[in-house]
Amino acid sequence: MNGGAALAGRYGRWPEPRAAAIAAGIGLWVFMGVATALFSLFLVAYVMRMSGSDAVQIALPWQLWLSSALLAAGSVALQRSAAAARGLLLRDTRRWLLAGGLGALGFLAVQWWAWAVLLAAQVMPAGNPGGSFFYLLTAVHGLHVAGGVAAWAWTARAAWQPAADPASLAWRIALCARYWHFLLAVWVVLFAALGWLTPEVARFICGVSS
Repeated sequence: MNGGAALAGRYGRWPEPRAAAIAAGIGLWVFMGVATALFSLFLVAYVMRMSGSDAVQIALPWQLWLSSALLAAGSVALQRSAAAARGLLLRDTRRWLLAGGLGALGFLAVQWWAWAVLLAAQVMPAGNPGGSFFYLLTAVHGLHVAGGVAAWAWTARAAWQPAADPASLAWRIALCARYWHFLLAVWVVLFAALGWLTPEVARFICGVSS
């Protein structure tokens, strides 16, 4: 079975040109590859900067656990929406698609709440590498989530058309779900680095003597 046939079997019949669906899938993989390289460079810079003598680890607010749960729930919901679309269940497709978008919007809102908590505690974007990189990493990730919300909105608009066909939505929702899984994986890595990378661990990784 060739690649196009495999995609057609996975996402249902092709109501749009097959080339468009395949190109969108390839484009998403390329984008995620570039984003992975970007976040990897930021993490390397974070480790190196946290190995400095002036680095202090910040205490992460509990709101980040809530935002993580919301992003994970959104990822699961979009996967369920894609499955419902392949099963030609329009009502379930819409319901799970809405839940996925609300999870992402909730994630952004709670991340903003976490920022407000840290700012109230005088953890500023400048002055401490731990605080600086917290705002940088979460902001860059938040921008990627916001971009995903824009793509979700475009898909949701099609899903709520009176003549919406779940089979025609399946591959689009599947791409949204794939991107949400990627965002969740990136966030897990960032959350772990921000929460557990102490200056001592950073110095050990960089081979810097205390």
